[in-house]
Amino acid sequence: MFDLLLEPFAYQYMTNAMIAAALVGGVCAFLSAFLVLKGWSLMGDALSHAVVPGVAGAYALGLPFSVGAFFSGFLAAGSIFFIKSLSSLREDAIIGFVFTTFFAAGMLMISLNPTSVDVQTIIFGNILAVDSDDLQQMLIIGSVSLAILFFIWKDLMLLFFDENQAASVGLSAGKLKVVFFALLSACTVASLQLVGAVLVIALVIIPGATAYLLTDRFGVMLTLATVIGVVSALFGTYLSYYVDGVTGGLIVLTQAATFIIAFLFAPKYGVLKARYSIQIKKQPTEQWRERDV
Repeated sequence: MFDLLLEPFAYQYMTNAMIAAALVGGVCAFLSAFLVLKGWSLMGDALSHAVVPGVAGAYALGLPFSVGAFFSGFLAAGSIFFIKSLSSLREDAIIGFVFTTFFAAGMLMISLNPTSVDVQTIIFGNILAVDSDDLQQMLIIGSVSLAILFFIWKDLMLLFFDENQAASVGLSAGKLKVVFFALLSACTVASLQLVGAVLVIALVIIPGATAYLLTDRFGVMLTLATVIGVVSALFGTYLSYYVDGVTGGLIVLTQAATFIIAFLFAPKYGVLKARYSIQIKKQPTEQWRERDV
């Protein structure tokens, strides 16, 4: 029985997949706390779809797909803020326009040059195919992203809480946003092979949303989100060996299950906790009414 549980670790492809999943899942989860705090959940969805034309273009030109995906994602983020600065449209409408336009362009590029692009890998990911070169690339992206975030997370927190206050203490909102979305684009690129373009949004939203239900302190929220991201990525990848199912789907379902548990049973904001508290408050009132009668 014990040998059966350790069996996945005997294979190099599973070891590579777990390392990649833990690293990418942790970095994306760290960023997800900021997206949830700011209310930019759709931004993660936009970037996950916007990288598709970059990947298709990189394959067609014989370049590493990560280069094209990063450029495309960063261009999409810049387009959103550029249109926002010149228009009175709501941000969600602009995001919807940009990511659907980029995604449609990517699908058109793939249809025009179908032999150069593995569509299934782009859309659904294939983490079990991660080799040493892919793993090295993910390690570089993850390590650099974490190092930068370690030094600027407090500045980002202030910026996302109150942009005016951040400006009053000398922080450059524009530069910080550029850095943040550069990191988000890089992590989105790293996540493509993990879960694919369709499910990347889950990695940059669910851990932060789950942690948001569990604490009122942002520092704790960052820690919880990162732990949730790492553990769920490891468990989903490990489980895929026995279930023989899509690894990305199992990772996201693991995160979804964690969110549902927090949604129902969180000590302060859980639905069941809230209903129980209401019932407790009603009981003394009902007892006094009975005495008055």
